[in-house]
Amino acid sequence: MVQCMESWFLADKKILAAFFGDGFNLNALPANASIEEVSKKDVLQGLKKATRACKKKGEYGKGQHSFKILALLDPNRVINASPHAEHLIQSLRRRAEN
Repeated sequence: MVQCMESWFLADKKILAAFFGDGFNLNALPANASIEEVSKKDVLQGLKKATRACKKKGEYGKGQHSFKILALLDPNRVINASPHAEHLIQSLRRRAEN
């Protein structure tokens, strides 16, 4: 299970780079392909470091940026990177059908 919602961002790093634009440091993000194993601390520190030099949107802030980024993510990338995200989506779909 992912340690925080921002872990899902690691599944679609291209969206992060496009969202933050100039100054975004992709190499500052955790490189672990198993996003469910990356600690909350490492995810949040990685986002902070990756966005430190971003002038347009500034440094990552949960309240300021998280839901805007979440809305842009490719759900298929997230599902492919996170078995628990896939389970969540399937559960929500089942509930919506009832």
